[in-house]
Amino acid sequence: MNRRVRLSAALLACAIGLTACNPVLRTHGHRYTLGEEPNIQVDEDTRISVVQRLGTPSTSGTFEEDIWYYISSTRESLAYLRSSTRDRRILAIRFDPDGVVEEVLEYGLDDGRIVSYASRETPTRGRELSLIEQLLGNVGTLPNEQFGGEQNLPGGAGGPRRDQ
Repeated sequence: MNRRVRLSAALLACAIGLTACNPVLRTHGHRYTLGEEPNIQVDEDTRISVVQRLGTPSTSGTFEEDIWYYISSTRESLAYLRSSTRDRRILAIRFDPDGVVEEVLEYGLDDGRIVSYASRETPTRGRELSLIEQLLGNVGTLPNEQFGGEQNLPGGAGGPRRDQ
């Protein structure tokens, strides 16, 4: 009986361990079906018909406001390992000044580029305060309103003089 219990426990532990190795897929952004065509007609569809068909865009162009982007990505994570992007689809729709679709472009994961950035930090000048200095820094100081009768008004100088 003891051997059966140990064998069952070992098999149960192995089954639980194997289910932990199952990858988890997460879809972010605009939802679409694989192989689905956006079915946006150039020179026919307008901003309104695109919104009705695809919904609001994920983002629009920063410098060119006449471009809408629909972004979707699928990420795969496996147990404790770092998640990786499995699939990405970016649908870019450019409109002319009248709001009619001028161009439809589709980008995938292969079209992306890795952008390296400088991780340097800009140093801040000034005095670094200890924890005690930060906590007790204002102990013993009194507000200015109690001495001069001046209020802290916008613009600095405390407002107009009262003796004039």
